[in-house]
Amino acid sequence: MDRNRPYASCDFFIFHNLDYICSSSNLFHYVSYHSFTGNKLNCGVSYQHLCTSDNANQGSSHKSKVGLIVGTVIGLILLLLLGSLLFFWCKGYKREVFEDVPGEVDRRITLGQIKKFSWRELQIATDNFSEKNVLGQGGFGKVYKGVLADGTKIAVKRLTDYESPGGDQAFQREVEMISVAVHRNLLRLIGFCSTPTERLLVYPFMQNLSVASRLRELKPGESVLNWATRKGVALGTARGLEYLHEQCDPKIIHRDVKAANILLDGDFEAVVGDFGLAKLVDVRRTNVTTQIRGTMGHIAPEYLSTGKSSEKTDVFSYGVMLLELVTGQRAIDFSRLEDEDDVLLLDHVKKLQREKKLDAIVDSNLKKEYNIEEVEMIVQVALLCAQGMPEDRPAMSEVVRMLEGEGLTERWEEWQHVEVSRRQDSERMQRRFAWGEDSIHNQEAIELSGGR
Repeated sequence: MDRNRPYASCDFFIFHNLDYICSSSNLFHYVSYHSFTGNKLNCGVSYQHLCTSDNANQGSSHKSKVGLIVGTVIGLILLLLLGSLLFFWCKGYKREVFEDVPGEVDRRITLGQIKKFSWRELQIATDNFSEKNVLGQGGFGKVYKGVLADGTKIAVKRLTDYESPGGDQAFQREVEMISVAVHRNLLRLIGFCSTPTERLLVYPFMQNLSVASRLRELKPGESVLNWATRKGVALGTARGLEYLHEQCDPKIIHRDVKAANILLDGDFEAVVGDFGLAKLVDVRRTNVTTQIRGTMGHIAPEYLSTGKSSEKTDVFSYGVMLLELVTGQRAIDFSRLEDEDDVLLLDHVKKLQREKKLDAIVDSNLKKEYNIEEVEMIVQVALLCAQGMPEDRPAMSEVVRMLEGEGLTERWEEWQHVEVSRRQDSERMQRRFAWGEDSIHNQEAIELSGGR
């Protein structure tokens, strides 16, 4: 544009994106559609608006930048929060990992998987292992009742002496063996928890607790185990032990068979529990020497004297457990001394059996509601199992058959002949000992000669 041109032809120019307009004689000559839109320098003689300075543009630009920065920061914070929530959710999900435990599986039953629980899960489930939730205590620790987040009732066995030579081995052994031993009459393992300071095993909760508790620790409102249920417990326990001894490879010795370790499910069916003292035995070996574990009154004499256990030590303990079922009494009871009776339940029952006092053997809580012939049968099986010599005891498969009514008569007659012979030998030894005492202590005085 020529700067010397007179201004009359055009009062002023307004620039906007390289476009302009000219006002002359109060007429606007159109130059560009975008001339006025957004133009902050629309000023002049004919306009009432003040001109916008460059400083105003700079302030607006500064505010835009601050807004952009603030928005970016807030977005990043939200993104971090979302990422953290996702991370912790994934971490919590991974804690519930199912792990396969090596072992052999019964062909008839699918083993599935054993769940690995977190310590926190079990701590919450048992109310921080509250004493009010204690169900019982075994050789390696306490058992607690618990409830998982989904409402499932469980029993948690917390090993308290895992640092001892047997504790950690017991944990490893039980996890391995229960994954191998799958049978309707054996307690099923749900899962486990292992930390640097804790070892825990998780089982399904048995709502009817143990046989021992239903025999001797009845609570108000609980019914007495009737005779039919006791017979079922005897047979179910025998089948469970038969599976451990004769169908597992290698065989499994329980080593602590007693009424307190026989649990009852919702249908009062026997479930053999507490494998913490069990021992895996190679099929090429007939016995294993180890430290003595078990409960007094249930321990076989050869195991107590030599430390050698075999499946026959379980048979002995099972025989004593049968006597618990029939009598409702403990395997060892010092209160019987008051009546000058035998402390051991086994000796007490033997004496009553010889005297033909079967009614005196049966639990008084049954109130005569039992079959005396069936009582006699179970007492006979119990005494055959609890013989002093391990080689004389039947195998558990034979015990199952006898309880089902096969072969008991022959075995019992055999046992009676042997028992009568042993008792006569014992009585002869006692008479000789008594005669020996008389010959020593009841001699006439002899006058000795005086000094020479």
